[in-house]
Amino acid sequence: MKIPKFQDIILFENDDYIILNKPSGFPVLEDRNLPPSHNLLSLIRQERPDAQVAHRLDKETSGALVVAKHAEAYRNSSIQFEKRQVEKEYHAVVEGLQEYENRKIDIPLRTTNKGIAVKDYQGGKRSETIVSSLAAYRRHTLVKCHPITGRMHQIRVHLALIGAPIAGDEMYGGQWVYLSELKRRFNLKQGEEERPLMQRVALHAYAIKMKGLAGDEISAQAPYPKDFAVLLKQLEKNK
Repeated sequence: MKIPKFQDIILFENDDYIILNKPSGFPVLEDRNLPPSHNLLSLIRQERPDAQVAHRLDKETSGALVVAKHAEAYRNSSIQFEKRQVEKEYHAVVEGLQEYENRKIDIPLRTTNKGIAVKDYQGGKRSETIVSSLAAYRRHTLVKCHPITGRMHQIRVHLALIGAPIAGDEMYGGQWVYLSELKRRFNLKQGEEERPLMQRVALHAYAIKMKGLAGDEISAQAPYPKDFAVLLKQLEKNK
């Protein structure tokens, strides 16, 4: 994928922290299937050599990511993440008409050796997510999720386990969204193959809030990337 310009993805910056709007498809750390320069940490360290990422997002997930510019800032953020004091808000397009208002999903999760998260009430780790509906369409719902814990694929698997898999999340039962399924009069040109409206998991890290070194509030909202915005526009237009 195209490497973004560092300055173009900055949402917030002070002497201690940067909050970036991570592009989808761009891994946070080095990916063995990509060149060494094709990851967010490499991009960051070209501009800020001492910087460290304070947390991670899945490769496909876009949105707000906190970067600590020096060791003291990293320790401060690590303590807050460990104590679950960082407020994170994710937006996702899920299948079905779902009516949630601060629904608490409390299902322990375990990661298999294949990198898949599964529920496990015996050996799994405590995992909690709060979910609320934001907008309803014909066959999909836009939801916001507040993860209390930070397990691998937590939001994705929790939503799937309550019957609301994220659109495009084939790993956990989500289906692609095609315009032909939404638009009543849809014509595909002969010989063309229809592509999904969004060719990834429809999950975006929309906002994050934490405390700076002086106890001040640090926060940012990440605008929807183009593919997420297009999906919502078509869902709204054809509901």
